[in-house]
Amino acid sequence: MLDKLKKTDWSIVILMALFMGISTIVVHSATANDPLFHGTDVKNVINYSIGFVVLFGAMLFDYRLLVKGAWYLYAIGILLLVAVYLFGVEKNSAKSWFILPFGFNFQPAELVKLLTIVAISAFLGRREGEPLRFWQEVVPIGLMVALPVGLIVIQPDLGNAIIFLVILLVLYWIGNIKYTHVLIGSALIAGFIALFFYLFQLYYDPAVQYLKDNDKGEWVHRINRIHTFIDPESASADAKYQVHNSMRAIGSGGLTGETYMNGDSIQKGFIPLPYSDSIFVVIGEEFGFIGSSVLLLLYFLLIYRMIYISIQSQNRTGAYIIIGIVSMYVFQVFENIGMMIGIMPLTGITLPFVSYGGSSVLINMMAIGIVLSIHVHQEQKSLY
Repeated sequence: MLDKLKKTDWSIVILMALFMGISTIVVHSATANDPLFHGTDVKNVINYSIGFVVLFGAMLFDYRLLVKGAWYLYAIGILLLVAVYLFGVEKNSAKSWFILPFGFNFQPAELVKLLTIVAISAFLGRREGEPLRFWQEVVPIGLMVALPVGLIVIQPDLGNAIIFLVILLVLYWIGNIKYTHVLIGSALIAGFIALFFYLFQLYYDPAVQYLKDNDKGEWVHRINRIHTFIDPESASADAKYQVHNSMRAIGSGGLTGETYMNGDSIQKGFIPLPYSDSIFVVIGEEFGFIGSSVLLLLYFLLIYRMIYISIQSQNRTGAYIIIGIVSMYVFQVFENIGMMIGIMPLTGITLPFVSYGGSSVLINMMAIGIVLSIHVHQEQKSLY
């Protein structure tokens, strides 16, 4: 154990400690004036404390054992998604959660993202860098992602479903997909997007009316979010409320911010979910451009260290796992911040390591632990 601790990339552990401090401070500011969320900052510290235990546990555990059992773990993940749809509880208009003892909530989709990355990486590792074959690798990997995406969409949780698709595209690319398959896939994706935009604009009004008539208010809310992004000028005031207020709050922060606990929009409750999806608004308003830049610098350093470990890895599967995790974080950061400044559609995607959330913190810390495990075990004799 001591030998493994000596090989640990402590720069990543330090970054996690910094994220813990930032998250707790910002969550405290976001919830200070809401009696319903008093103590959330303390819960955040508890989540992170457990998360560090999970991180070191995952680091000391040989990740190659996960790779050997990747298919069993993937199957367990699919069963969890089925179970949460049948027996889970609804939260934020999505049936995506299990209620655990001691007040903890568990969102299986967070865990399944990680399990899917490991399963795809194990599949790709067998090719040893050779170009992917269409029927033998490209199609099966696509189906591996399509199954959890379908189960997550019906919850509905569009944010996490999109992350799966991003992971798929990145792992296709890093796994050495053929250029002909890329061109065909790009053409199909472009055609699908164009068709989606056309049909969305054509059937927006009748679809919204149908959903209202059938008491599907949560779907009306989601469609309005997309409409705000596609056609912001014609979107309703209610649909534009969060984006408009978020952009105004971030802009009011200026260079140095309105100072801690003094963000006008945050403290007066004009920003929905400031402790979760909208937590970047707290940073932008109260710490300004400088505070936001420091946060992005920390993300850059984390991604840099992870990519560096993947380059050093002597095992292709380990490198694929890291790149899958990196793609997950990069997209989540881009999407979360992008939707707060109006360049991306609003989705239920949190800001990694900063937004409050038990499941997301623990699974993210587990993912970092697996990255560190790949670094720690890279010079050991192969298990195969």
